[in-house]
Amino acid sequence: MVTRIFLDFLAGRARSAEHLFILGDLFEAWPGDDCLDQGNAGEDSFAADIVAALRALTRSGVGLSLLHGNRDFLLGDSFMAGCGARLLADPHVLSLPTWQFVLAHGDALCTDDRDYQAFRALARQDDWQSAFLAKPLHERRQAILALRQQSESAKRGKADFLMDVNPAATDDFLRAHGYATLIHGHTHRPARHDHIVDGIHVERWVMADWTDQAGECLCWDGETLTRELLT
Repeated sequence: MVTRIFLDFLAGRARSAEHLFILGDLFEAWPGDDCLDQGNAGEDSFAADIVAALRALTRSGVGLSLLHGNRDFLLGDSFMAGCGARLLADPHVLSLPTWQFVLAHGDALCTDDRDYQAFRALARQDDWQSAFLAKPLHERRQAILALRQQSESAKRGKADFLMDVNPAATDDFLRAHGYATLIHGHTHRPARHDHIVDGIHVERWVMADWTDQAGECLCWDGETLTRELLT
C-alpha cells in the first residue's frame, strides 16, 4: 500500500539525500495538529506513524521542508516541530550552487477553476482557519469528509482544462521567478514541459501521484534532475 511505500522510502532511499522537499498533499486530509494529541490519535494512528518516520529521517541528518497542499493546508507548527521540518511559503525559490528551482504545490496556477480559487483564497485566511480549528475535532473530520465528497463529485463535471495549470498564468509565474525550473504537483499529470518565455527555455516538471503500486521522487545530483520510481 502507499503508506508502506512511503515509509520504506523514508527509511531507505531518502536517507542518502541532503534534503527532502515535500510539495503538499502529504495527507489526504488534515483536520488540525491536535489530531496527534494523546487521546485523539486513535483515528489518525497512521499519521502518528508518518510523523515518527519523518522525525527519524531528520534525526539521521536529512533536512526536511514541506509546502501546504490543497488537502493538508492546516498542517501547523506542532506537526512541523514533531517531525523536525520547516514549513515553506508557496512558492519557494530554491537557489543551489549550480541551478535555481521554484517549488510550488501547483494549485494556485489552476486559475481557470474559479470556484476552487475562491475557496482556496477563503481557506488560507487566518480568521477562517482559526474559526475552523476552534470546532471540536470530530466536527472538523466530518466537515472535511463532506468537502472531499463534494470535491470528487464536482471533478466529474469539470472540463479537463479546469484542473490543469493555465498556460498564460504559468508563463507569467515563470517570468516573475526569473525563469527558474518549476517543480509542482497537484494536477495529476506527470510530465516534463518545455516553456519558451521571452525567448528563454524553461522546464516545468510535474510530479506523479503516489499509488498502492508505486511512488516517485525527483532527484537532483548537482547537474541533472531525474525521476526515480519507488515500489
